[in-house]
Amino acid sequence: MDIQKELLKEHSKRQTFKVVNYIGKDPKRFNLLIKIFLEGSYRVTQRAAWSLSYCVGVHPEIIKPHLKSVLKMLEKQDAHDAVKRNILRFLQHMEIPKRYYGIVTERCFTLMDPKEPIAVRVFAMTVLANITKREPDLKKELRIVIEDQLPFASAGFLSRARKVLSAIR
Repeated sequence: MDIQKELLKEHSKRQTFKVVNYIGKDPKRFNLLIKIFLEGSYRVTQRAAWSLSYCVGVHPEIIKPHLKSVLKMLEKQDAHDAVKRNILRFLQHMEIPKRYYGIVTERCFTLMDPKEPIAVRVFAMTVLANITKREPDLKKELRIVIEDQLPFASAGFLSRARKVLSAIR
């Protein structure tokens, strides 16, 4: 299968799962997806992010050799919302190596900005809450950032905020 061609064929959940099922836990195929994700055009990167998120969700160990490169994508100021959302989606379900706490924490606090889409903010909030389990000094800062947004928050944000605030108290 030509992964890039498949990603460009159609943007749908069905097509995403077709790519995810093809990759499975094969590191060589996953390496191709990572290459497309990191080096592809704006549109291809956006679509590859969705497949990447599901691949890592099923096989979290597969991302370890590529985590540093993927986190650099998260740091880009002009990263597509789909790229940010899908990276954060899989980060919330994995054990982030301690050496990346600083990068991930800084970026997640930046992505809590109310100008960001709700899904990006909610996933960033969860990643930060997970980090506070190992770095409790961040709890106060996270609580302040969340509480500042509560008066203007959407239902989705409020729901996650309640859960996170309860967990970090």
